[in-house]
Amino acid sequence: MEELTANVNWIAVAVGTIASFLLGALWYSPIGFGKKWARGSGLTRADADNTPAMALVTQFVGVFLFAWVVGVTETHNALLTILLITATFAVLLVANGYFAQKNAAARAIEAGYVVAMALVMVICQGIF
Repeated sequence: MEELTANVNWIAVAVGTIASFLLGALWYSPIGFGKKWARGSGLTRADADNTPAMALVTQFVGVFLFAWVVGVTETHNALLTILLITATFAVLLVANGYFAQKNAAARAIEAGYVVAMALVMVICQGIF
């Protein structure tokens, strides 16, 4: 367990989590990609506006875990490993989008958010 917690920059993990979660709020908002994503996912705007609280809680936990992984890789001087992890997440999201019959825009928006989160989290590790 120590390899997952020792010397992790928890401030950078916390800031990366909050910044990435807020980025998601903007990313999927009507001023971001929300309208295109909702159409491409087969949702109405009302569906997207009525996001269940559990979805947001689960998203926050996932964003925190991703930020923690970034923190662990930075601690072990393996930050480039995040490229592989991010590519894996993005490709799996695209595959899931195909299964869910989402259009290309929705798939790209979801995968793009994972890439954007990784970038924010790596920057937070560098700053803090």
